[in-house]
Amino acid sequence: MKLNLGSKLFLSNLAVLLVGLLVLVVVAQFSLPGAYGRHMGMMNALGNVPGTGMMGAGPGRGQAGAGQAAFLDFRRGFYEALAWAGLAAMAVALVVSLLISRSLAAPLRAMMGASQRVAGGHYSERVPAGGSDEIGQLAANFNSMAEKLEQVEAMRRRLIGDVAHELRTPLTAIQGSMEGLVDGVLPASSQTFEQVAAETKRLSRLVDDLQELSRVESGAVVLDLGPVSLSELAETARKRLALSYAAKGVSLTIHLPAALPTVRVDTDRLLQVLSNLLNNALQYTPPGGTVSLSGELHGHEIIVRVADTGIGIPPEHLSYILDRFYRVDKSRSRQAGGGSGIGLTISKHLVEAHGGRIWVESAGEGQGSTFTFTLPLK
Repeated sequence: MKLNLGSKLFLSNLAVLLVGLLVLVVVAQFSLPGAYGRHMGMMNALGNVPGTGMMGAGPGRGQAGAGQAAFLDFRRGFYEALAWAGLAAMAVALVVSLLISRSLAAPLRAMMGASQRVAGGHYSERVPAGGSDEIGQLAANFNSMAEKLEQVEAMRRRLIGDVAHELRTPLTAIQGSMEGLVDGVLPASSQTFEQVAAETKRLSRLVDDLQELSRVESGAVVLDLGPVSLSELAETARKRLALSYAAKGVSLTIHLPAALPTVRVDTDRLLQVLSNLLNNALQYTPPGGTVSLSGELHGHEIIVRVADTGIGIPPEHLSYILDRFYRVDKSRSRQAGGGSGIGLTISKHLVEAHGGRIWVESAGEGQGSTFTFTLPLK
């Protein structure tokens, strides 16, 4: 027979009561004769019960019989009183147990109903979380879980919308070019095919970035940690982007102290972070501008900064810059800005996977931006 929690609590309290009554009867059964004998002995010694004596004691058999009869009468009275007291205690205990079991089971039933609604997709469900006991803490944890599930669901929906929007642009360009070729509107020239190839590569990069984002956000990235010189990594990143910086006419400077200690990081992942930040700074810095990469030791961590003299970021957008697909200028296309729009998000998760922090600062539009991240010295 299946029992709910309230019934189990009620029956458990009832079982405790019955065991207590049983122990009371057994103990009374064994201790009552001795206690009665000692009590009567003290009364005889004081002369309060003349001629009675203890059971089995005294000068005559009549006295012993009288003592035995008195004891039996006393025991019957005692057990009668004990029975009435037990019935009264049981009645009160039943009522109290019923009330307590219901009060304890009520919030759990509420959480059970709320959990079923959350399982059905209603992530806005919450339960009262009063009290500091285990049930109150459970309710608070349930509400926290529901809130996080609601946030995850909102992020999932936003991600689907963002991905659909980002995939639509290159697919529309490819579809338009192919229809133009089929209808004869566009010439079958190398320029047309190069345009289709460029959109295909852009689509492929976006898919690769989405896969990378999925791995880093789920914590599935395994870091191959080892001691690395930050100066060497910065030089490697500079070489990778040297042609792009030269083509746009933006200068890149590196300022890293020679005495900067090595850091225990994943070389490829940290190089990916530096490349993303430097490439982002290049995109939003006009020709003739400057991008600087600097670092310093601060306590038990190294602080790395990528600063540019670019278009800057309005204050109201700073807290969203590291979100996936976020753009300050909504009309600016990915093709014009370059990149998939999730490089900074990937960098954020990679830095956090190393135990560091990352943030962005800007004095405003036209004042440049500074991306800063930290790396702990392990």
